[in-house]
Amino acid sequence: MDTKTPGPGRADGPGPGPAHDAVDAITDQWAAVRPDLDTVPMAVFGRIYRLSDAMGDRVARAYAPHGVARGEFDVLATLRRSGAPYTLSPRELSATLMITTGGMTGRLDRLEKAGLLSRSPDPNDRRGLRVTLSERGRELVDRAVADGLAEQRAALEAALGAEEAEQLAGLLRRLLAATA
Repeated sequence: MDTKTPGPGRADGPGPGPAHDAVDAITDQWAAVRPDLDTVPMAVFGRIYRLSDAMGDRVARAYAPHGVARGEFDVLATLRRSGAPYTLSPRELSATLMITTGGMTGRLDRLEKAGLLSRSPDPNDRRGLRVTLSERGRELVDRAVADGLAEQRAALEAALGAEEAEQLAGLLRRLLAATA
């Protein structure tokens, strides 16, 4: 098959980049055994999955020098994004991060031990707790998010111009909205 010309179900398009990648190899195999299938969805979502996995690893490496793993960063970032006084309940954190309260407890234990956040009784609910980002935690997450964004920016700039990146963000927003 000519790798420069899209084949059945192929999502190759104009612009720089490999003419044939690992996802194309998979869709080519399906085309050989099931030529009746349109594999464009497989090509799109396969690349999204692989891209997410690869960038997750790169961002995790950017957070590592700050002494936090991705899951711990997510807790700190959620508190930071909540705005001053950077306080949420463990339940609010769990819901936002889509993890169990048990999983959240382990993360909070590690982050509290490191002095990056504190837990205190909820003044409005004597059975509840409030989790507050410490000053040290705020400084750390501010540095880590900048490093993670630098990794993401480098990946985008290696393949896309600024206008293309904006267009891709918009297309992915529409796709996400349609699948949620």
